[in-house]
Amino acid sequence: MKSSKLSLAVSVGIIAVVCLLISVVSFAYVEQDGEKYLVFGGRQPAPNIDPSAYYDWSARMIQEALYDALLSYEGDPTLYLFGETLQPKSPILVPCLAESWDISEDGLTYTFRLVKNAVFHNGDPVTAEAVKFSFVRTLEGKQGPAWMLLAILDTETGIEVVDDYTVVFHLNYPFAPFPHYIAWWYIMNPNQVNAHDADWLQDHEAGSGPFKIKEWRHGEYYWLEDVEDYWRGWPHEDHIDGFIFKLMREAASQRIGIQKGEIDIAEGLTIEDFGLVANYPGIYVTEDIGRTTFGIKMNTQKGYTAIKNVSKAICDAFNYDALIDIYDGHAVLEDSPFPQGLDGYVSLADIMYRQDLDKAKEYMKKAGFPDGGFTLDYVLVAGHPEETKIGLILKDCLSKIGIDVNIVPLPWPEMVAVGSTPETSPDMMAVYTTPIVNDPDVVASQYGPAAYGMYYGSHFYDNPLVNIWIDQARALSDWDERAELYEKIQRQILEDATEIFGMLYTRTWAFRDFVKGFTFSPVRFTGEIDMYWLYIEE
Repeated sequence: MKSSKLSLAVSVGIIAVVCLLISVVSFAYVEQDGEKYLVFGGRQPAPNIDPSAYYDWSARMIQEALYDALLSYEGDPTLYLFGETLQPKSPILVPCLAESWDISEDGLTYTFRLVKNAVFHNGDPVTAEAVKFSFVRTLEGKQGPAWMLLAILDTETGIEVVDDYTVVFHLNYPFAPFPHYIAWWYIMNPNQVNAHDADWLQDHEAGSGPFKIKEWRHGEYYWLEDVEDYWRGWPHEDHIDGFIFKLMREAASQRIGIQKGEIDIAEGLTIEDFGLVANYPGIYVTEDIGRTTFGIKMNTQKGYTAIKNVSKAICDAFNYDALIDIYDGHAVLEDSPFPQGLDGYVSLADIMYRQDLDKAKEYMKKAGFPDGGFTLDYVLVAGHPEETKIGLILKDCLSKIGIDVNIVPLPWPEMVAVGSTPETSPDMMAVYTTPIVNDPDVVASQYGPAAYGMYYGSHFYDNPLVNIWIDQARALSDWDERAELYEKIQRQILEDATEIFGMLYTRTWAFRDFVKGFTFSPVRFTGEIDMYWLYIEE
């Protein structure tokens, strides 16, 4: 193993690579036998990369590198630097494994025609049978992205293989966002999956994507290498030859790493650190208007937060302006349960919760707790600086209405686990949520039964009327009728005080200046980057 940037010995192997990544160098990328691997610093691990089973930003970033879907979202390459005047960007839905598709007039049947040159990493062709296998596997597992289509597709009759390269989906009812959702349903090689046990895909892959696994060390790093003859080709001749997703839980570690050249990309800095490194030689910081919202979900099924007047009191007691201060102005307050920019969004600024301690105390009296006198848990991601600051603000605010707050930091996987049932879900949980498609159903569905068990459904909100409206809206083809229902949904969710509706913050990453090709799409999760587009320019 040779390197012009890092001296790596063949006999030491992969451990030496990771050890030398902490050296102070000009370039962090690892060069092995002339191939260049970028180093991405990420604070969140990917404990499970099975496309049918797991679904968060770190897992999906790796899944997207390993797998393909029928359709794909592409970002906008327009580059906005930190602190510039920003313009919103829209995601673009493009063909991927499917070269074309048709929709029946009644909206019930979608016919997809596949490309004929796509192959899995072991050389097997990507066929309609593989598409059916992947959708059925995910639906039957009822995990990962299954929530998107569980009510839409029947595993017995909903997916028809016409021939090797034609697959037809028969929907249970018209579902306007269907093409958008399937961009996140990755296609797996049934031959490889069936040859191993059920847990094999947790840290192995069976995909056709632009990268494949080189080395995998849970809790340390994930090393992917490119598929040189990738069936779609590459967007740039100097594309990266792979990347190392290096786990760095602390924001300070990422800041030091990007400054010293120990990593090439940092996603988890504080807003202050992004501002600092934006002026550091050899680094640039991108900033984009996102749709990622921050909220504090409250358990509506158990404990004090299940009492509506208590949850309303909490919403009225919170200091919302402090959120903008935490992000040093790089955020805007929510004025609806739906984020600004999403189709169907309606501003409810006139009735939105803002700090009013007198109102909060009145709600506490109505709830039967005029002096408070109880403690609530606030669960957050361990090591997340903004969530920690927000917790301290929450603690201070609620102390003024007699509620004590116990701040509980947990690693992300544990946090997801405790929020998966109403019995274990905490009183309050810090949640960043990104709408993954450009359709209001993606946000509305977070307030129905389909979200139960997911981190964004940790409130376990259950309003029968809202459930009906969600089902009606997603089945309609007429946009005006849908929009009317989505306004009702937003108003009712707000009235029921399911969470502290916080803010939308701008999306930022720090890059070493030789990393080029970044594209931003607002439907990607918080730290997620599509590595396919990146290249190195020296």
